[in-house]
Amino acid sequence: MQFLNKKRRRVTINITSLIDVVLLLLIFFMVSTNFIEQPGMKLELPDSETASSSTRNELEVIIQSDGSIFLNGEAISIDKLRIQFEEYVAESSDRSLFLKADKNVTHGVVVEVMDIARLNGIQKIIIASTKKAE
Repeated sequence: MQFLNKKRRRVTINITSLIDVVLLLLIFFMVSTNFIEQPGMKLELPDSETASSSTRNELEVIIQSDGSIFLNGEAISIDKLRIQFEEYVAESSDRSLFLKADKNVTHGVVVEVMDIARLNGIQKIIIASTKKAE
């Protein structure tokens, strides 16, 4: 009895279609992903029915719920805030301030920052808020 020597077929997996599907999924996820700029500080802005969006100004003051103050992202004290406002008014013709205060901040701190801004020549103060959900 003689056995026939069958040639064994070499098994290959064709992954071309798998690569196509993976690349299409990658492109889909890249296109559908939201790239939202998140601020580095967590604030709960107060709600307002008349809130509207505006462009960001050069000068931005953030007051956190614990009373800490940030000028353009850098921590600053009230005394140094006066000096920075004076320098800003001397250099810029815009003279506007974008104020973001947490809704849990005491009223006195916000008023003090606004008063310092007015005394140093800042004519326009924009107070940030979020639009109420309906």
